[in-house]
Amino acid sequence: MDIQTIEVQTRDLKVKGKDLLLQNLLPAEFYGKGVTNVSLQLAYGPFRRLYRTAGKNTVIELSVDGKAKHNVLVHDIQRDPISDKIIHVDFINVRMDQVITAKIPLKFIGTAKAVKDFGGILTYNLDEITVKCLPKDLIQSIEVSVEPIVDLHSFVRVKDLSVPTGITVVNPPEEVVVTAVLPKEEVEAAPVVAAADVPATAVAAPVAADAAADAKKK
Repeated sequence: MDIQTIEVQTRDLKVKGKDLLLQNLLPAEFYGKGVTNVSLQLAYGPFRRLYRTAGKNTVIELSVDGKAKHNVLVHDIQRDPISDKIIHVDFINVRMDQVITAKIPLKFIGTAKAVKDFGGILTYNLDEITVKCLPKDLIQSIEVSVEPIVDLHSFVRVKDLSVPTGITVVNPPEEVVVTAVLPKEEVEAAPVVAAADVPATAVAAPVAADAAADAKKK
């Protein structure tokens, strides 16, 4: 497993986070079992590019002040609610020889016959699964083929996923990942008119017409 390295610096806490952001620097925290919490800062651009490919389930090596090196995962990021820009990062320390719990995204591929031939739509119950493994065994995503969904009674369960050796899935084996259902159709019922709402003339007119027709026959 190739581990990407990113340079970070110890942060001067006298400098506010918003001032760092104005300098295209991200405030960050490093913590975890067996290490001392450290406030950090790092260049925005390199981290954004790295995070696009690494996400939260790829081990990254932090090079702190060009000296200490730590293997970490991105534990959390905070974004600006308006611009969606990253404004803070949390790194959690990982031991390469200790099992960790992580989430791996699911990537759906293929075409379901239930959609193509029967007009169904896919319903995704899970978009990631929880796993336990050594950090070196973490992967970017797990591909899920929807080809087995051949009709509206088919589904893919957790136990049907193809998971590499070394990864243990925490989700229940019978949990449904994806299935197909018919699209919901809104049927508008025709308005029901009560007899009391029908004008008397609307009833009397047909009766009078029938009486006139009988008189002509006589």
